[in-house]
Amino acid sequence: MMDMQNDTAGVIMSNLQAKWNVDVTAYSPMPAHANCPSRRTKVWWAERRGSQVRGNRIRPSHLPPDSAARAQRNFPRSTVFFPNNVACYHIMAAALDAVLAKYTASGQDTNDKLLGASFIVINKDETLYSNAAGRLDFPTEARPWELNTFTYVASLTKAITSTAVMQLVEQGKLRLDDDMRKIVPELGDMQILRGFDEDEKPILEDNITPITLRMLLTHTVGLGYDLMPELQKWSKSIGRTVTNLSGTLEGFKTPLFFVPGEGWYYGTATDWAGQALERVTGTSLGAYLAEHIFGPLGMKDTGFWPDKMPHVAERTAAFQIRGSDGSSLSPGSSPRNVGPNAIDSGGAGLWTTAQDYSIFLSALLNNTLVKKETVDEMFRPQLDERQARQFEKLTAEWGGSLAVEFELDMELNHGLVGCINMRDVPGKRKKGSLQWSGMCNSHWWLDPETGVAGVLLVQSQPHADPVVTRLYDDLERAVYGELLKRS
Repeated sequence: MMDMQNDTAGVIMSNLQAKWNVDVTAYSPMPAHANCPSRRTKVWWAERRGSQVRGNRIRPSHLPPDSAARAQRNFPRSTVFFPNNVACYHIMAAALDAVLAKYTASGQDTNDKLLGASFIVINKDETLYSNAAGRLDFPTEARPWELNTFTYVASLTKAITSTAVMQLVEQGKLRLDDDMRKIVPELGDMQILRGFDEDEKPILEDNITPITLRMLLTHTVGLGYDLMPELQKWSKSIGRTVTNLSGTLEGFKTPLFFVPGEGWYYGTATDWAGQALERVTGTSLGAYLAEHIFGPLGMKDTGFWPDKMPHVAERTAAFQIRGSDGSSLSPGSSPRNVGPNAIDSGGAGLWTTAQDYSIFLSALLNNTLVKKETVDEMFRPQLDERQARQFEKLTAEWGGSLAVEFELDMELNHGLVGCINMRDVPGKRKKGSLQWSGMCNSHWWLDPETGVAGVLLVQSQPHADPVVTRLYDDLERAVYGELLKRS
């Protein structure tokens, strides 16, 4: 058995050295006298400290129910869990470590680099891999980027808000196909923007079609973001000075692009779903999430207002902006100019860490927050043919920025929590996987067929930074190609 495992490890070492240019001498094998895992061993984990490797056997069935969440909080900075039938070597971590190191700056030069990144991959039982690389800020002596580095995740908020709303659907306090205008009257005031006349005045039409919760969660209601040229033109024509980036309820009040349900457009719909939650619960979205999601899961580093979370101040990442030439980084600032009357933005307001977000993804995999049948509905493709084609069309027109991990011809749909790829991605996730990304280029995905989920947190702009796109692609390919195929 030991000879066979040593042969396997040698092949893996050679592959890693050739494919990822990894210095495999930094990864020592387990000593010959160690108890190597058999096919019956459920999980081995190994941590890298310098060139030393230490292995211990963990039997998940013997751990308490909260062990998955606790593991993600307590395990070391670089930890990898190996599935059964894998030789007892720490080699697999090298591929993922090397990818993170390749894309993060070690000195002043940030050309085609990021300051830092954190990456976690899980399945329903344990953490498969977790690591961070780089630093929090531009000075080379800045603190290292860690798994608990605090970042603005923008639209990664949407999946959490949608899950909270589905808790209320389970309880019968909200219904997916009820008209939300009765609960959120502001939705009833929204008109449909049909274009502009010769004097550049907006042509608006009253909306008489119900706006359902399902439409809000799937972006089929017709709401956009203020960065869209049509809304910028509309704002200018009426002298509007607030936008959705102000974080105020007034900033979210915009016209619709079409009759609700007749298309797909990306915008503030999830913010309005969060407002529906607030109206029926009588509490703020932040307070609800703290009581029903963050608290039960132990997500202590997640919230809407960093100034009210002093414990994360020293580990908050600096904002970075990629130059127009697509090369080096320069210091940036928060993309949100939040005003004094800002609300808890259910679409783009949260700050969190990779550790915390992976706990949330674990809860989705384990049906912890809502029942399995609810999760199944959340993960089910919701768009009809017309809506799906509009989703694909806009994704292509926007340079693939809504789904940078796919080719532009990918068949797409949308669940109640995110985008769904309707075909397998060669070397990566299976069909039926869900994903979304945020304005500052953080990403999550969840692959129900494989039973794996992952989160990548960074803090760079503009959205769809090509460096992050390449990093994310390399990480996912390393996960599926170097780790999970051996499970």
